Amino acid sequence: MRGRVFVIGLGLIGGSLALCIKEKHKDAAIIGYDINAEQARLAKMIGVIDETADSIEEGASEADLIIISTPVTVAEQILEALSRMALKKGVIITDTGSTKTTIIRKASCLTSRGIHFIGGHPMAGSHKSGVTAAKSILFENAFYLFTPDKNSSEAAFERLMAWLEGTKAKFLSVSPEEHDYLTGVISHFPHIIAASLVHQAAAAEEDSNLVSRLAAGGFRDITRIASSSPEMWRDILLHNKEVLMDLLKNWQFEMQRVLEILETGDGEEIYHYFEKAKNYRDGLPSKEKGAIPAFYDLFVDVPDYPGSISEITGYLAREKINITNIRILETREDVYGVLVISFQNEEDRARAEECINHYTKFETQIG
Repeated sequence: MRGRVFVIGLGLIGGSLALCIKEKHKDAAIIGYDINAEQARLAKMIGVIDETADSIEEGASEADLIIISTPVTVAEQILEALSRMALKKGVIITDTGSTKTTIIRKASCLTSRGIHFIGGHPMAGSHKSGVTAAKSILFENAFYLFTPDKNSSEAAFERLMAWLEGTKAKFLSVSPEEHDYLTGVISHFPHIIAASLVHQAAAAEEDSNLVSRLAAGGFRDITRIASSSPEMWRDILLHNKEVLMDLLKNWQFEMQRVLEILETGDGEEIYHYFEKAKNYRDGLPSKEKGAIPAFYDLFVDVPDYPGSISEITGYLAREKINITNIRILETREDVYGVLVISFQNEEDRARAEECINHYTKFETQIG
């Protein structure tokens, strides 16, 4: 496709979308704008975009597609600003925010003028942030949710999906309300729980300073998402508060049920509680990308001798396998420690496991 694509917000998501469009549509011009001018300059320097715009108005005026990849509260302000600008006839505007009801409501300032706005949410991410972490493969096989308005043009929707074909994502169309409920259940609410677990651990440390030391393993893993941006989650909770308030009330009932089971000391009921959870969890798709970025971890038992870790990373480098993080769960003299290596995707993890098994006798296990 030919045309001008204007990306507002050149972080991980905006930058990755720009790369996907550049690779698929060679004749398109990709223009970028970020409130941080240095980020925009960097995006152009590393080839994520073709041109930078000094202002939103400058970049939007001749754009065929405008992608707003900013926090939701900022996106609302941008929609309002765009509604007052002279835009190209037939322009399509979309966003990448993780809440939709309020955005669709705000976008009425555009749709009332006959401008095409179609809400979007690519459900993918990374442990890294910023335009330097942008990858054209970020969205591959991930779900990309769209929330077209009931009055949205079918032709405009088809054009948007054509523009985004290079993401190789799985496109789904849902209502804004269903979107916010779904993401509330499987993304927003788990982030609240992770944060609350961390708060509980921090409070418990007042009674024992061993808490933080012992939390370095599995506890740290299951609460990883609590390290997400506080600013972003403040906005998400405020924009999806009705759904989350209902979920929190349901959670209170669930915890009350657990409390009652413990009070009765019913071992069989406790067993069935965990059995039901295990069966449902084990039945979830293991190869799908969901709302929360997956962690592709490989656990390696390594002996505590000088050079063991560099030996492993050396083999991975030899096979050109990129790692995103590496850490040791535990190591004691003459006892095997557990080295945890994180990868960008499942393919890299599989290659790494094969590599380590080929070059060493260290035991490996998928995380």
